[in-house]
Amino acid sequence: MDETTKLRPASLELGDLDTLEAESIFIIREVAAEFEHPVMLFSGGKDSVLMLQLARKAFAPAPVPFPILHVDTGHNFAEVIEFRDKVVEEYGLRLEVASVQDLIDQGIIKVGHELESRNRHQTRALLDAIKDGGFDAVFGGGTLGVRAQAPGLYRLPPAIEGADDALGQQQRHQDEQRAQHEQPVRRQRT
Repeated sequence: MDETTKLRPASLELGDLDTLEAESIFIIREVAAEFEHPVMLFSGGKDSVLMLQLARKAFAPAPVPFPILHVDTGHNFAEVIEFRDKVVEEYGLRLEVASVQDLIDQGIIKVGHELESRNRHQTRALLDAIKDGGFDAVFGGGTLGVRAQAPGLYRLPPAIEGADDALGQQQRHQDEQRAQHEQPVRRQRT
């Protein structure tokens, strides 16, 4: 096996992830301390779920001290909205919703037909929600296409190339550790 195909030991990758996690938690705490009204974007996707988990770790055992903001296109799967609402309730979060449909209903956004993709219209709903909510800092993960239009967006280090694979490894490692501490209940059939 040559040098380019060797796998790094898991401990090194976990060390890299620990560093990314520590940097992210530091950024979250600093932004929360320096700004009066931060908000965290939350779509229910892997990047926003990860960011929320980092925010929870940053302030544990206290609740996350800022709201999460969901941009609802009106075309979300029902399961996405159910998941969002479950997370909000379970973690005691404050939820803000920016609705693309509301902007369509008000005539602010024009669509050609009901089934037209609303992805490109999310920016207007997001920027309006930031302005109307008085948010002075916004945490976002993944691809932040509105960064140039909305100063104060903070993209956390875990949303970097290769993090998805490493995060999967970290999750498997944490699952294995949890499994070692949990003894399954074995029941005999009667």
